[in-house]
Amino acid sequence: VMANLGKPKENYVVIAGIGCSSRFPYYMETYGFHTIHGRAPAFVSGLKATRPELSVWMVTGDGDGLSIGGNHLIHLLRRNIDVNVMMFNNRIYGLTKGQYSPTSKQGTKTKSSPMGSIDAPFNPIQLALGAQSAWVARSIDVFAAHLREVLTAADGHKGTSFIEIYQNCIIFNDKAFGDITDKQYREEKVLYLKNGEPLAWGAEGERKGLIQSGFALEIVDANTDEEIARCLLHDTGNRILAQLLADFDGHDGTPLPIGVFYDKPRATYDSQFNEQVAESRKKLGPGDIE
Repeated sequence: VMANLGKPKENYVVIAGIGCSSRFPYYMETYGFHTIHGRAPAFVSGLKATRPELSVWMVTGDGDGLSIGGNHLIHLLRRNIDVNVMMFNNRIYGLTKGQYSPTSKQGTKTKSSPMGSIDAPFNPIQLALGAQSAWVARSIDVFAAHLREVLTAADGHKGTSFIEIYQNCIIFNDKAFGDITDKQYREEKVLYLKNGEPLAWGAEGERKGLIQSGFALEIVDANTDEEIARCLLHDTGNRILAQLLADFDGHDGTPLPIGVFYDKPRATYDSQFNEQVAESRKKLGPGDIE
């Protein structure tokens, strides 16, 4: 994706915290930092505020970003700093050898929860929407074409882009998403979100769709033109619709939505910050160390 965006590689910076996800800067021939557990948002905030011309990408995991780094992440999202956040969600702590994480399902048996986790897991999409993120999306590691499409769209958004990426950990949580991502299940369970298109999914003759039912979404058949016509159209500018879609997880008859949930541009923190700096220099001069 980065190679195809037409920017010099020295204009990219990849910043990560701690974890398997955070080895990412080492795999890239760009500038980058491997920083402190959960604190990557502080580094990307400072860098983007002082070097706004750079393309800054933050890599985090469900443990790094939602546990020790949770407070940092929500403030990065609400401030709307112009960075792209890739959150690799494998529902496990991988680097520390398999403890349950903030996104592990209830009942998950691990080294730190031998009788099964009793924690209610975070929903990263709902968390990002609640933190006032202006651009929220999801993709999956093995859906390469879709992931490229989502990352390219994230780069085109001016502001914080939050992308949850379902990622399999073959060592400590293998097949965590297999009941959705394996090829025999994809058609019946994956809902591709495309702005302005019907919210429908499934194989021919077995298609389902979503309609509005009061303050909720209802699943209906969507096999005929008439049935498809009554389905809701996806609207990336509708935060309430995004929140309702985020409730679906591919289980209990619901689909798993992937793609852009929400896209509502607003002023970025770094642009406003630099406007204030420029204005103060006009009034006060360049200043000195004293």
